[in-house]
Amino acid sequence: MDVLRHVVILFHIVGFAVTFGAWFSQVAAREFRFTRVMDYGIGLSLLTGLALAAPWPAGIELNYPKIAIKLVILLVLGAILGIGSARQKRTGEPVPRALFWTAGALSLLAAGLAVIW
Repeated sequence: MDVLRHVVILFHIVGFAVTFGAWFSQVAAREFRFTRVMDYGIGLSLLTGLALAAPWPAGIELNYPKIAIKLVILLVLGAILGIGSARQKRTGEPVPRALFWTAGALSLLAAGLAVIW
């Protein structure tokens, strides 16, 4: 059961890495657009985060403050990606820089909390 939990943790971190990697590729290309890959990374992070928030295997102690903080970060990041993507589709222009840089910072923060805390 421990191996399965570690695999879910790996996929959780991969979800944030996909989001941050897609964001960084847009920085490198100087396009400053949100992509569907970022949405997939957020979805993977949410799905695996919910699985990790369940108390399995029996007897495991959960860090509830960490879970709450990461959930808030994920929801804010998802809202930023949704707002930016909608604006991007409507106008055809890149995402406003403030939204774009905030998405990258939140993605990096979430991955850092997952690893360090």
